[in-house]
Amino acid sequence: MLKPRLIEEKMLILLRQGKISKWFSGIGQEAISVGVASALTPDEYILPMHRNLGVFTTRNIPLHRLFSQWQGKANGFTNGRDRSFHFGTQEYRIVGMISHLGPQLGVADGIALADLLKNNKRVTAVFTGEGGTSEGDFHESLNLAAVWNLPVLFCIENNGYGLSTPTNEQYKCENLADKGPGYGMESHIVDGNNILEVFSMVDEICKSMRKNPRPVLLEFKTFRMRGHEEASGTKYVPQELLDAWEEKDPIVNFEKFLLDEKILSAHLIETLKNEIYAEIDYDLKKAFSEQEIEVDQTKELGDVYKVFDYQQHNHSSATSNIRLIDAVSQGLKQSMDRHDNLVVMGQDIADYGGVFKITEGFVQTFGKERIRNTPICESAVVSAAMGLSINGVKSVMEMQFADFVSTGFNPIVNYLAKVHYRWGENADVVIRMPCGAGVGAGPFHSQTNEAWFTKTPGLKVVYPAFPYDAKGLLATSINDPNPVLFFEHKGLYRSIYQEVPEDYYTLPFGKAAILKEGSDITVVSYGLGVHWALDALNENPDIKADLLDLRTLQPMDMDAIYTSVQKTGKLIILQEDSLFGGVASDISALVMENCFKFLDAPVMRVASLETPIPFAKNLENNYLPKARFVNELFKLLAY
Repeated sequence: MLKPRLIEEKMLILLRQGKISKWFSGIGQEAISVGVASALTPDEYILPMHRNLGVFTTRNIPLHRLFSQWQGKANGFTNGRDRSFHFGTQEYRIVGMISHLGPQLGVADGIALADLLKNNKRVTAVFTGEGGTSEGDFHESLNLAAVWNLPVLFCIENNGYGLSTPTNEQYKCENLADKGPGYGMESHIVDGNNILEVFSMVDEICKSMRKNPRPVLLEFKTFRMRGHEEASGTKYVPQELLDAWEEKDPIVNFEKFLLDEKILSAHLIETLKNEIYAEIDYDLKKAFSEQEIEVDQTKELGDVYKVFDYQQHNHSSATSNIRLIDAVSQGLKQSMDRHDNLVVMGQDIADYGGVFKITEGFVQTFGKERIRNTPICESAVVSAAMGLSINGVKSVMEMQFADFVSTGFNPIVNYLAKVHYRWGENADVVIRMPCGAGVGAGPFHSQTNEAWFTKTPGLKVVYPAFPYDAKGLLATSINDPNPVLFFEHKGLYRSIYQEVPEDYYTLPFGKAAILKEGSDITVVSYGLGVHWALDALNENPDIKADLLDLRTLQPMDMDAIYTSVQKTGKLIILQEDSLFGGVASDISALVMENCFKFLDAPVMRVASLETPIPFAKNLENNYLPKARFVNELFKLLAY
């Protein structure tokens, strides 16, 4: 406990000197971090927060690396890309948080699930503050852990204030531990300033959890003696409260106990302090002498994704005439056969087979350990998928409808997408997205929301229009160690048939399919729009068009588009999504920037109306751009 305290005191000096940018103090809370970390084994994951320096020191992370991290230097853990404790390290089995605190809890669920699947007798400990217990992720993650009997130790550091908001303005129950029985889990209140109580209770509970896997909720009563972060101060805290808790300082009181018991002497305490001071000074010099991080744009762009060594798997000649929905199911099932560490998660996907019956019969083949029904908690399940990946397990999550991804949006765009760039950890996760209109499903079951994700660096986005592509691209998505959003148009599920190879095969990302060739005009689309374009061109055989099906939107095959535009001189882009901010806008801009001299007319974009998706059939038909596309196609040809 003394080590993190002395480091913090030094950091507060450096903060005032402008040598670090920010500091979240854990002074007064060291017993919790040190006690919990000491009770876990070195191979058990800990997911700390920004006041848990004692976790990092107890795990013996070299101080110069921590100091480099806080100064944004290359010898830290994030190559200068993130600050403070926003990092993880597989070497020390630590997974740091993101500023959106809630997903951390779900990530712990996933790590613990992977341990269960591998029959590891391990506990995963995750920290949150009392403020974080108000977030929806807290409820979702505790509920998921309880339903699945996951060995997660949920540690609430109740230090009295969420920034400046006192507990009586944050929750109504007397103790946060009271929430445990509501989730059906064991819970305890711990004196967070008593190191012996913290260690002995956590040690006993962890030994029990390793034998009998289950979640446990611990509320550590403690206090934050400094501001939320140093700039905010403590003016909002009554002085008598600070005085009362100062008397409960975990280090001062434990030191007095050890002196009384004659376990320590004043001389030995001074010796310990001098050793720690010397280590801090030595490692600080090492960190300060390190050069400022150099800008390497190639490296910056190259580290957004984990390198994917694509392996081509060719198919035999045997085919079957199947629907797109059958191709998705077949591709998923064959990937389950190939990857015995692949888990599928989603609402109603087990015995029921999913609302679209894509996983029908999977439970009988793979069992409920790998085909997992989830509660209705998209955010926690996305975060759990991240945790599975951290602990070496692949996952496919089914969003029951792509529209529902909004309730899991945060961990997708802020955790999965950013994690490799931040600290080199990949998210080996595929999220299946049944999407699209044309089936009279109204505003909440009809969106095609791919543009929410093509905008986010770190994600890959796949959107097949045919059964053959769906099967091969799904296999590739599962092989890819990066997070993939795999869009499946519901309107194509049972309406489009194709001869599809019966065995396993893959298709590369970033390669558009050229469905028609001609010199009059270039037509670019994806998903259901491809079939609208095909219908229009088949009904007007005099139009000689290049028709490109993008198939993947991130990465996108812009070279194929440029090549075609250079030949035809005209480009029309058709998308089902509404116009503004969609994929078509970026394609148009890129073509204008790179192929302007080849264009004989303005680039034309055709898309759905700027409204939510209506339910009534005539309104939905008017919303969708199929009819308008034909008019705009002729207009552009005549330009």
